[in-house]
Amino acid sequence: MSSRLRQLLPAMLFLALVGVPRPSPGATGKLYLKDGSYQTVSSYEVHGDRVRYYSLERSQWEEIPASLVDLEATKRAEEQEKAAHQKELEEVKSLEAERFEHPVNTGFEVAPGIRLPQEPGIYTLDGLRVVRLIQSSAEVVKDKKRMALLLALPAPVLKSRAYVVLSGEKAAVRLPPGQPTFYVQLPENVGARMELMGVKSSKESRIVEKVEQRSGIGKASEVREGVPLAREEIAPGLYRLKPTRALGPGEYALGELTPEQKLNLDVWDFGIDRPGAKP
Repeated sequence: MSSRLRQLLPAMLFLALVGVPRPSPGATGKLYLKDGSYQTVSSYEVHGDRVRYYSLERSQWEEIPASLVDLEATKRAEEQEKAAHQKELEEVKSLEAERFEHPVNTGFEVAPGIRLPQEPGIYTLDGLRVVRLIQSSAEVVKDKKRMALLLALPAPVLKSRAYVVLSGEKAAVRLPPGQPTFYVQLPENVGARMELMGVKSSKESRIVEKVEQRSGIGKASEVREGVPLAREEIAPGLYRLKPTRALGPGEYALGELTPEQKLNLDVWDFGIDRPGAKP
């Protein structure tokens, strides 16, 4: 899933749920003229040899000779906008299907009458609904300021530094405050090696961990904000994970640790909002 979709997901989900009023026939955002320019309008009407439109720039109705208007270009723009909107709705439906799984009576029962899907993944409960966490790929970004200092110094007295980051200020999946229970249903007993981490959020990205190494000498150290977990294998390959304390508002991620205690860059991220906060 692209970073753009992840950033726009809350708004897209809202539009998909409540519906979006679409312009009536003859309405458009731009009324194209034959000289290549356009008028920004909320709607337009063709009356014989005149075109009447409501100008968004001047907030009033105006008229122009139809001979000056490129109706074909205007209608093409309308069709393109409709096609883009339909594609966006289809993407929303796909993302919604990825987030919220309809329980079926074939998976493990995690609550009375509520069962996990059979597909691999990491799940939690939002009331009576099974929520599937979305897997996101993090990337390693070098600290350019620290690199400049290293080049300027005569000896390797400083450590090089890099960050493992996720794109976007917030995760797409939002959970209520409290102590969520996670069900890790992944092959090769991945649930036995999962770690919950607090994620530091900024305007454009989220820092999962910090990686430091002394000028390429020795092993790199990984620094992350771990959250203690209670772990239990409740079925073959199925692990139940629960933080030992309530999670405060913020951003979090579940990640797999290798036998060398290195973090796999593919993580499952989520966020917790403050009570009463707007989505």
